[in-house]
Amino acid sequence: MRLEHALTIALERYLSDLHRGRIDPQRIHHNYPPRRDAFDPAASLRTAVAHQRLAEAAREAAPRLPLYARLREALAHYRERSGHPAWQQSLPPLPGGKLAPGHTYAGLALLAQRLAVLGDLAPDALVPLRYEGLLVDAVRAFQQRHGLAADGVVGKATLVQLQVTPAARVRQIELTLERLRWTPLMQGPRMVVINIPEFVLRAYEVRDDRIQVQHEMKVVVGKALDTRTPLFDEDLRFIEFSPYWNVPPSIARTEIVPRLRRDPDYLAREDMEFLSADGRVDRTVSALQLDAVLAGQLRIRQRPGPKTALGDIKFVFPNHDNIYLHHTPATQLFERERRDFSHGCIRVEQPVALAKFVLQGMPDWTEDRIRQAMGRGESATLRLAEPVPVLIAYGTALVKEGRIYFFQDIYGLDRLLDAALRQRTQNPPSID
Repeated sequence: MRLEHALTIALERYLSDLHRGRIDPQRIHHNYPPRRDAFDPAASLRTAVAHQRLAEAAREAAPRLPLYARLREALAHYRERSGHPAWQQSLPPLPGGKLAPGHTYAGLALLAQRLAVLGDLAPDALVPLRYEGLLVDAVRAFQQRHGLAADGVVGKATLVQLQVTPAARVRQIELTLERLRWTPLMQGPRMVVINIPEFVLRAYEVRDDRIQVQHEMKVVVGKALDTRTPLFDEDLRFIEFSPYWNVPPSIARTEIVPRLRRDPDYLAREDMEFLSADGRVDRTVSALQLDAVLAGQLRIRQRPGPKTALGDIKFVFPNHDNIYLHHTPATQLFERERRDFSHGCIRVEQPVALAKFVLQGMPDWTEDRIRQAMGRGESATLRLAEPVPVLIAYGTALVKEGRIYFFQDIYGLDRLLDAALRQRTQNPPSID
């Protein structure tokens, strides 16, 4: 009886962990609410035992996401390659710090072997005497799958990724699978999801428990060093056309006020102004006003126009961190491979496409009308007829079009999750 009780508790815990995850996401800076569904692991287990369908019960407890199933397949693939001899020795140093097409390299055979094991090069491809041809194409494919510039040149960043073993990738996939158990990816018929490590936003519809991506675009997120974008989910409720930029107090104190002390004309050049609590506007710079900003008695804002840091549109989903989506005049940043440059808010590459997506329930708002409102130069706020969930997520492994992609753990959250899971393994909950 004690054994049966222990097995029952263990299986109930297994089903619960499979469905909801083993870690409370809020412990590791993922501010997602607890799963709100009717899943009852005890009832599921009783039904499974009564009908002799334990395996089916486990499959039904897992997240019903195509991505989850594809990542499990990739996990099996990489587990088979853990300990492969291609990683028993390191690749030789790069001649001159990089390997460009046409160069010779002592590690070509080992490089080709690794790329073949990972599926970027055909297993029967011949190793050339120089770095060229199919081998360069394979490196480009590898770079594309690892968030690198796909230029075919093996530099420091590419070499670092080539040295990562399949066993390390196994753990990366396992961590992503754990996240998928508690990341709310299907909480509405339409959603906007930002994947921080990938620097990508997807706007999609959920139909018959399947995700259909309508738009995919690049984003710029918070700097990894000091202004990280927090992870949470909230409802997008407003759009601001031609928005003011209300400079956050931290930026005003550390950046704008010191700049204005050195260069008072900076306020006029950047179309900025001082704003008091009662709404009075002043555009004259003085030491008294700058001190008032530091004391919290005045705010600084930037007027709508071509110079505003928010661009010509802002997507508002009220939250405690004052994070929002917006356009930007610094569109050249979208061409970078790594795009963590902001103070925390998220800059979007295709604001018109995103506005059309969230305004689908308001047919009067055509693309022409959206563009006119963005270019009017007068601030106006529009309330959405139906809120759209916005999810800021974090996944460093992803399957796209049948290929596995890996991204850098820029905020170190994989390390936190790995440590939390290992601690739980070392100190498992007791079974009464």
